[in-house]
Amino acid sequence: MTETRCAPVPDRALLRVTGPDREKYLQGLVTQDMGRVLRDGIGYGALLTPQGKLIADFLLVAQPDAVLIDVARGLADDLARRLTMFRLRSRVEIARTDLPVTRGIGPAPRGALADPREPGLGWRLYGQALTQGAAVDWDALRIARKVPETGAELIPGDSFILELGFARLNGVDFRKGCYVGQEVTARMHHKTELRRGLVVLSLPAGPVPPGTPVLMADGREAGAVYTQADGKGLALMRMDRIEGPLSAGGQPVTPVD
Repeated sequence: MTETRCAPVPDRALLRVTGPDREKYLQGLVTQDMGRVLRDGIGYGALLTPQGKLIADFLLVAQPDAVLIDVARGLADDLARRLTMFRLRSRVEIARTDLPVTRGIGPAPRGALADPREPGLGWRLYGQALTQGAAVDWDALRIARKVPETGAELIPGDSFILELGFARLNGVDFRKGCYVGQEVTARMHHKTELRRGLVVLSLPAGPVPPGTPVLMADGREAGAVYTQADGKGLALMRMDRIEGPLSAGGQPVTPVD
């Protein structure tokens, strides 16, 4: 039987959105359909600028009297401030909470929710801090499944979410109504091909500093490599520049998928 392996996530924070208008209010702001969040109990989404660039990505968790927003700790205060700005006359309240977040793989405890981005990312449990089994190499799991993370591949104020795989990771709903940044995101979705995307690269000579440019044989920049583990790296690449010899930090690198 597969062993349960889990631990609290220290770099996450939870915002709690309450009030009778909470679902309608969030529906007009975030990339995820709140109907899906209410149905499944959890969903992945983001808040964007009007120009379609990332402000923050997060998990939305439905509770009987609230919606929790599971976000990178370093973005929590700014996200709460921005959400409060959009409140206007909506009957909602936004507050930080001290609830812990546990993530794990293997058999899940009662109340845990499957990570909605990718089945291989296991489950999350809200309100309990559990530690069990050996540590999990979450970076290796993310790389294998091409799942970006804030502060690594996802850069607030710069990233376009479709280039970072949000459609594949169930992070944007193209059938819901308007939300902030929807027009730009929809235009990118209907293009025949995105200019950039996430690629897993082999790093046979070992890790390089995160952000190291990936270069073509003629010296042109093809992208940059970020998270690395087990001889592989997750890179954001120009999709028209991934053919032929590539290098990063003076070592040859090769796309592996």
